[in-house]
Amino acid sequence: MKNFEDEHQLFIKQHLDLRSGERRGRLERGHSHGEVLFLKNIWWPVYENFDGLHPEFEVADWRGRSYYGDFAYLRGQLKFIIEIKGYGPHVRDMDRQKYCNELNRELFLQCTGYRVKSFAYDDVCDRPELCRNLLQMLLNHYLVLEQPNNRTTLNTIRE
Repeated sequence: MKNFEDEHQLFIKQHLDLRSGERRGRLERGHSHGEVLFLKNIWWPVYENFDGLHPEFEVADWRGRSYYGDFAYLRGQLKFIIEIKGYGPHVRDMDRQKYCNELNRELFLQCTGYRVKSFAYDDVCDRPELCRNLLQMLLNHYLVLEQPNNRTTLNTIRE
């Protein structure tokens, strides 16, 4: 049976090995407590793997500046940016300009085909079961659409 700590270490090492410069530095600095907690408390108990998940995923914004989403989930046509948002940096410490930039960035990402989904840090920490249920509801809708419709199997079951 796989355990989280070993698989997480391998997951981060694989992504670090593919990166250099600021992209690598961002992963080394940015993948911290909230992101690890999300993986450990939310993602891992549901999926027991990190397939399709990319930590500290770089996307250029409308100004050509690098934006790093906490995670991207890329699988086939699915393009999700998953954010873990703490109250302090994403609400309390924001001024009007930062607030506008945050909303513009999310809208821009959605215009370029990403679906942006945010989890509150407090819920990731204190209510992981809620986050797991919401994540499953969100992704299962899309993952079911990927399954082939095998009429032969359906007909065999009915007979």
